[in-house]
Amino acid sequence: MAKQTPIKTNKLTVRKSTRGVGKVQPAKPFASYQEAIKYLYTKTDYERQVFLRYNVSTFDLDRMRALLDMLGNPHTKLSAVHIAGTKGKGSTATMLAKMLEANGLKVGLYTSPHLVHLHERITINSQMISEEQMLGLLQRVYGPVERLTQKGQAPTFFEILTALAFMYFVDSQVDIAVIETGLGGRLDSTNVISPKVIGITNISIDHQHQLGHTLEAIAKEKAGVFKPGVPIITVDQDPVVMKVLRAQAAAVKAPLLVTGQDIDFSYRFETSREHGPHMRVCLTTPTSKFEHLRVPLHGQHQAINCGLALALLDCLKGCGYQIDTDKAVQGLEQVVLPGRMEMICDDPRVMIDGAHNAASIRAVIHAVGQNVPYDSMIVIFGCNSDKDIDGMLRELQYGADKVIFTRSNSPRAADPEELAERFSEISHKMCQTAPSLPEALQLARSAIGREDLILITGSFYLIGQAKVYLQPSAAAMAG
Repeated sequence: MAKQTPIKTNKLTVRKSTRGVGKVQPAKPFASYQEAIKYLYTKTDYERQVFLRYNVSTFDLDRMRALLDMLGNPHTKLSAVHIAGTKGKGSTATMLAKMLEANGLKVGLYTSPHLVHLHERITINSQMISEEQMLGLLQRVYGPVERLTQKGQAPTFFEILTALAFMYFVDSQVDIAVIETGLGGRLDSTNVISPKVIGITNISIDHQHQLGHTLEAIAKEKAGVFKPGVPIITVDQDPVVMKVLRAQAAAVKAPLLVTGQDIDFSYRFETSREHGPHMRVCLTTPTSKFEHLRVPLHGQHQAINCGLALALLDCLKGCGYQIDTDKAVQGLEQVVLPGRMEMICDDPRVMIDGAHNAASIRAVIHAVGQNVPYDSMIVIFGCNSDKDIDGMLRELQYGADKVIFTRSNSPRAADPEELAERFSEISHKMCQTAPSLPEALQLARSAIGREDLILITGSFYLIGQAKVYLQPSAAAMAG
């Protein structure tokens, strides 16, 4: 591994701007972690932009490669798994990482978005990157970022964070990194790695303003992560999606396997005194056999994600990683994923879930019905304006006894009054609006009984707010 050259703090570095004016900057630009993070947040953040163009100007892999080149190309030194798709990426990545970790491997995990704290996105063996480590990385990345900015190629927030993750994993000498795409696939900043295997989770309508208004268009963007000869594993998909994935895999001469078709996989719902309602999965390959494993997360969709994680694990076994089945099962049992059907308050019962498209709303409504007893359910809902709003609202009507529409702290948050108006056109279910989450919770509390449930969903921004508002420990972590 290439040795990192330490930054010398006793010298000044002179850099020339594009106009030829000399600019003196300290070699160690940040005096504190807070100052460094403030700098990071000044960079263009497409996750928070109201209007976002998805093209080779805003999402530029050449710019990402230029940044990484100036940092010693850390992405080329990583053994990695790349996971793309519409929903279930974070769940699949986390389950895979925990199974690898249980096998004694040092595992980097890069996911997005975060729920409460930025550092959730970058972990090694389930431990978030520290403030000291993040500060050191930002000190090192500052010079290259500024030089590219002066050339008119300013790296974005996500590009910088992705580069930091790659650097951190290389510095820490991880055995393998599990990397989740941010938006899309073809132009995503993570799509510079050469992975051992690629996982594709369920593909459905989401981010249609950026990725396309049809399943076919979205699938093509997701399949942009395919690499020549690199095996691809996916789940059962809509026929339109599957046709695109098979065509793209054939185009790059990469093998494509589907759980439940090419890979023997099944799942079932059951309930027991010890575990209550839960899903169990079976997956068999020539080299691995997993029988009747209890899925650690609720819902049929999580059983499908678990099957994909197991298949990816088996593929890595074929790549030479020493994987013990029993240890993998032990690791799977340790999976806890905040923001996925997470009960964050018991009196009243408040659950949060990061569902943010129609398919995931349908999945969580079904999973709550299977796993959580309640008399009636009030849904507090808020989403971003660039989402498939009507699709989500149609799914809400089938599970919610009442809906309270509110607004998250995202700049792209949809107006609650508009959401209520559109919902009333779709459904005759009762709904109200509240300008903020605390006011929405107050409305919900006044309308529920002891056996009722409040579900907060529609946006990671909204459920992150809820976690901070209702859990003091989360608020402290958020700073």
